[in-house]
Amino acid sequence: MHVQAPVVDRFREDVLAGLARVPKRVPPKYFYDERGSRLFEAICELPEYPITRVETALMQRHSEEMAACLGKDVWLIEYGSGNSRKSRLLLEALRPAVYMPIDISVEMLERTARELALRYPWLRIEAVWADYAEAWELPPVAAGARRVAYFPGSSIGNFDPEEARRFLASAARLVGAGGGMLIGIDLKRGVDRLTRAYDDPQGVTAQFNLNLLVRINRELQGDFVLERFRHVAFYNEARGRVEMHLQSITHQQVAVAGRRFGFFAGEAMHTENSYKYSVEEFEELARTAGFSPRRRWLAGEDPFAVLYLEAA
Repeated sequence: MHVQAPVVDRFREDVLAGLARVPKRVPPKYFYDERGSRLFEAICELPEYPITRVETALMQRHSEEMAACLGKDVWLIEYGSGNSRKSRLLLEALRPAVYMPIDISVEMLERTARELALRYPWLRIEAVWADYAEAWELPPVAAGARRVAYFPGSSIGNFDPEEARRFLASAARLVGAGGGMLIGIDLKRGVDRLTRAYDDPQGVTAQFNLNLLVRINRELQGDFVLERFRHVAFYNEARGRVEMHLQSITHQQVAVAGRRFGFFAGEAMHTENSYKYSVEEFEELARTAGFSPRRRWLAGEDPFAVLYLEAA
């Protein structure tokens, strides 16, 4: 495994800075400790959350076409690989020279790499423990290879549009001229359906959101009382995004890493955005970042798209 570890000090720095902000905000990448990763897997199975189900169906129908676009003997680099469930369909169709999963959760990365090594003994796996949203370096073993980035699951929606443009520009530099990117994007649809996807009646997404406080308590000596916060999710139509927050039920003080922070009753800490696009909006964003859109695969039953982009 190639280690470019996201250290706890950065977690501490980002949480303390986020709690001192007005409004308070903590980056969503910190959801994904081991329990958070498992809760997200559970979210992906919910009937209210169609993204994984619809994208998987797209991959099942079109993986051979996608593999043909990506080409032979490529290095397949997956951002935020998680359990690599959808990747397996692509791996089987593509049979890349190398698969390079990148993930912030070392536990998930190690477990998935072991499972894939057993399932695909022919596959060379070069796992990278890193925060793909930050500066990281491609391991030297990738020098000279034709590279294709894979970013499924609409995770690009967690970035603000300008952050998304910078991320895509970074990916274009990573794969180099003639390299490619296969990316999933969640499309705009009805407000009620979007809200249910992020505020399910079973409360799994609420557990996922509140687990951020559990992690802060464990790793940063926090004293958050979970029962004093509630999960809030809604679609902000003006900004084209679903927002998730943790709202304080009461006036309270919390301690984190030796510092104290106040919450007034009703005050919310912003934990995630999930931007939704039209295909045309996203393709234009990709062009400004150095990619040329080449192919698109659309799901009709629930608005979702997988796009193939080529770096100029």
